[in-house]
Amino acid sequence: MSSRLIQPSAPKSVYRQLRENPFIFGLSMFVSLGGFLFGYEQGAVSGVLKMESFAAEFPRVYLDSGLKGWFVSTLLLVAWLGALVNGPVVDHFGRRGSMLAAVVVFVCGSALQAAASTTGVLFGGRAVSGFAIGMLTMIVPMYLSEVSTAGIRGTLVGLQQLSITVGILVSYWLEYGTQYIGGTRCAPDIPYTGGTESSRKFDPIHDAGPNGCTGQDGAAWRVPFALKIAPALVLGVGMLFLPESPRFLLMRKDEEDKALKSLARLRRVHPDSDSLRVEYLSIKAEVLFDESVARVKHPGKSGVSLYVAQYASLVSTWPAFRRLAVGCCVMFFQQFTGCNAMIYYAPTIFGQLGLSGDTTSLLATGVYGVVNTLSTLPALFLIDKVGRRPLLMCGALGMFVSLVIVGTIVGAYGPDLRSHRSAAWAGIAFIFIYDVNFSYSFGPVGWLLPSEIFNVGNRSKAVAITTSTAWMSNFVIGLVTPDMLEAIGWGTYIFFAAFCLMALAFTYFFVPETKGRSLEDMDVAFGDMAACEEKMRLFKNCGDARPYGAGAGAECGGALVQ
Repeated sequence: MSSRLIQPSAPKSVYRQLRENPFIFGLSMFVSLGGFLFGYEQGAVSGVLKMESFAAEFPRVYLDSGLKGWFVSTLLLVAWLGALVNGPVVDHFGRRGSMLAAVVVFVCGSALQAAASTTGVLFGGRAVSGFAIGMLTMIVPMYLSEVSTAGIRGTLVGLQQLSITVGILVSYWLEYGTQYIGGTRCAPDIPYTGGTESSRKFDPIHDAGPNGCTGQDGAAWRVPFALKIAPALVLGVGMLFLPESPRFLLMRKDEEDKALKSLARLRRVHPDSDSLRVEYLSIKAEVLFDESVARVKHPGKSGVSLYVAQYASLVSTWPAFRRLAVGCCVMFFQQFTGCNAMIYYAPTIFGQLGLSGDTTSLLATGVYGVVNTLSTLPALFLIDKVGRRPLLMCGALGMFVSLVIVGTIVGAYGPDLRSHRSAAWAGIAFIFIYDVNFSYSFGPVGWLLPSEIFNVGNRSKAVAITTSTAWMSNFVIGLVTPDMLEAIGWGTYIFFAAFCLMALAFTYFFVPETKGRSLEDMDVAFGDMAACEEKMRLFKNCGDARPYGAGAGAECGGALVQ
């Protein structure tokens, strides 16, 4: 073949690329059921905590804000552990195997929660479910990144966030319906004795009656916990028929033929096609590069010592440390902008803004879920068109302004907010505006960036760390928010607004743009030109002298076909 420069073709629209890749689009929608399980589990707890039949069954959880915070946060803390330990699991059993294991664990945890009659079983079931959720949120974005093409990777991984919002939405409206099983009150004939003379509230110790609830049935909160088993089983069965990540197969010895077949199945082209061979050899070059680096840096190591050395390599050079720092900080800010505080304690927050009654509060959170879902949709098409950085910066600014306004309204009117309806509705409106800004920015991009910026050899370990960062941050937020809302009120919103401002600054100064780059091109985005050039050399040595990656060739210093 004569030497010539490869001329890049005109970029295709996201919509056109999705039409040309129906299999990968359908696969991504299906796998994002893992995000649905997370969202459902996340959203279900806020409504359950307000139900009187649940309060009668577990009065200590209902009455004690600290214990309530621990109930919410148990899932988050154990999810941190599930995400962190899933790195080695993914390396050993593969992406599909890890998801199947997570489904089994999730089903067990959901069954325990639905059948719980003691606080210990309730907390235990939530912990087991949390471990599975941690595994799923670590592996699903990574799997979607590895099977996607560069031009639509943001959209496909963004389906994870869309599924999370749909899960939250379904849980809100399902609970809005199930709260009527037997009526909304535990014992309709018994007057409330809790609260104050002017504002009576349900007291589960004195207002449930000698025989428990005669009105609202326990099914009101057990059914939402049980129903999430169904989508988990669908995901588990479906994963048996989906292809393994070709990048994982290439890292295993004697699996090259399987890797090529898997990639061909994902791209729906013949294994001998030119486009497939270029992509396959690009991935293989990165695998060979990572193996050569490992031989130099970790000679003679195996087992635990090798894993320790591999984790240490994540911070051994400036480009490697920068990638890990960007991944961890984006996940940290995703949580500390306050998104899950709004989701977990939405009924409490809307009550603070003037809505009264459990039904009205649950209805408001159902509308919140609709806004959350609809606001995620634009990001699916913008994320690969305008890029990651613009979405993050615009979202951070919008969240900052919204939270400052809400905090000002709550601080100005305090307990009198119920009598100032215009101010109350303005506060509620800006909670929705806050949600819109989160849903198109840190929501989807927070899952996407960590899944795409690491090399294949350390991707699973790095993503385990970044995802566990999100869960630890989420745990802290879930634990302290109830007490913050009670103790400092309006200051809670200003607290989260400050982190939105920090997220804006961090994105502007430290987060590179990764739009349109293949996973093997990320060395260029993070300034690791030596690695890029070595991978180009390995690419050519693999038997095909076309340019490496999806654009890195020219930036590394030469895109010639020999």
